[in-house]
Amino acid sequence: MSDINHFYYDDEKCEFVPVVYEKKKKIFNSLSFWAINSIVMASVAIIVLSNFVGSPAEIALKAENEALMSQLETTRVSITELESELSTISELDNEMYRSVLGLNPISEDERLAGTGGTDPYEEFDLYSDDASEMLRWTASRLDNLERRLSIQKLSFDEIKSYYNENQERLKHVPAIRPVNGILLSGYGPRIHPVLKYRRMHEGIDFRASIGTDIFSTGEGTIKYAGRRGNYGLLVEIDHGFGYVSRYAHMSGFADGIKTGAKIERGQLIGFSGETGMTNGPHLHYEIYYNGKPVDPLNYLFADITPEEYLMYKDIAENNPMSMD
Repeated sequence: MSDINHFYYDDEKCEFVPVVYEKKKKIFNSLSFWAINSIVMASVAIIVLSNFVGSPAEIALKAENEALMSQLETTRVSITELESELSTISELDNEMYRSVLGLNPISEDERLAGTGGTDPYEEFDLYSDDASEMLRWTASRLDNLERRLSIQKLSFDEIKSYYNENQERLKHVPAIRPVNGILLSGYGPRIHPVLKYRRMHEGIDFRASIGTDIFSTGEGTIKYAGRRGNYGLLVEIDHGFGYVSRYAHMSGFADGIKTGAKIERGQLIGFSGETGMTNGPHLHYEIYYNGKPVDPLNYLFADITPEEYLMYKDIAENNPMSMD
């Protein structure tokens, strides 16, 4: 502020005369002026923050809500992944375990186990639309997962009980991998590598270099061991209870493998090769149930994990060629 900034009119002198303040009074007036302006500006700032940004408590609460919504979104992703894994287990349960054991599959409606009646999540309507939707979704999916897990547990209990009551029969079911090798081709219509046209492939092909050990997949009796047309060297095992397994394109048989020989599950029966009509060394493996071919992939339940099953299934569904 300048030293001369206020005037008054002197009637006697007929002129404006500068007002001279005492130094202390001048300092006090200046401080008062700035203090009042600061208070006014602070008040305006508080009003603006309160109306458009929020109080410190409101800002902290908003940040907390944003963090909670972010965590709920992460939980949503985790729940979706769990639902996918449970669906895989349910599929294995129906297609592999229950199907092979002769138990009735559980329908999708039964597994979903929906609920009716009043809205169980109306308490979440008190919150904002976004929060309400997220909380409703999370609560309903968690409830659904809990019901589905309960049904799956009951199914596994039934399978376990069936197994305990039918252990002798299950020893004969061809239920392990016949060779230690990755799946090359699946069951179903495939393009033949030699004939070059699409035809039914009644088994699955495993990668196996010449001389790889081949094992019986269940207890039984050798029904045939010798050369048979396009199969090349073939071993056929009658497991009883309607099951027959075939192992084709072998390079040779293990000691004692001949028609009528008794076989244990996991017993060495021969060695892989490329005899017969084939596109290279591998093991062609078939299972027949009551005289009809079935997908052997669903009969590996005693020897592969759910992850391996999904990998094998993906290969089977996406490879249009067979090895024989």
